[in-house]
Amino acid sequence: MIGIIDYNAGNLRSIEKAIELYDKAIITKNEEDLLSCDKVVLPGVGNFGTAMKNLSPLVNTINTIISEKIPFLGICLGMQVLFNESEEKEGIKGLGLIKGKVIRFKNVEKLPHMGWNNVKIVNDCPLFEGILDNSYFYFVHSYYVNPDENCVVGKTTYGLEFPSVVNKDNIFATQFHPEKSGKIGLKLIENFVELI
Repeated sequence: MIGIIDYNAGNLRSIEKAIELYDKAIITKNEEDLLSCDKVVLPGVGNFGTAMKNLSPLVNTINTIISEKIPFLGICLGMQVLFNESEEKEGIKGLGLIKGKVIRFKNVEKLPHMGWNNVKIVNDCPLFEGILDNSYFYFVHSYYVNPDENCVVGKTTYGLEFPSVVNKDNIFATQFHPEKSGKIGLKLIENFVELI
């Protein structure tokens, strides 16, 4: 069973449908349900500050999931809230599970960065098993993560080269939306589901 965290900040149904191609899924904010899952997904669409406010009742649950080494996947805003802070909402702390800051794109033609873009694989990661380097995924975001730690798995260029995939222990995160990225995105979700 894959748990999808419900905190009013995500396209929950589309990620649920994608996961259910490979395993059962449950959308929930219940601590016991989430802790009983084999893996957990934190999707996200929207504002960093609102997301952290909505996530506040679940912070301890998420910390327990991470400490118990349950595979955890953050998607888009669900990736950004894993970090310490964001320029989108100064003064609001993120989950701090990965050290670093979320930064707004500067000197780019338009925001958000929206549409298909390639991901250059820079480190081995089980999420990319059977996926070719420089495959294209679907992005929608105006901010990017800037980790202090050596956890970057994939990079993408939009105005500058930015981290688009990270992996730290049992934490995996993508800036793009795998559930909206066609067959390649579904392969990444399948790889996550099959993690041991």
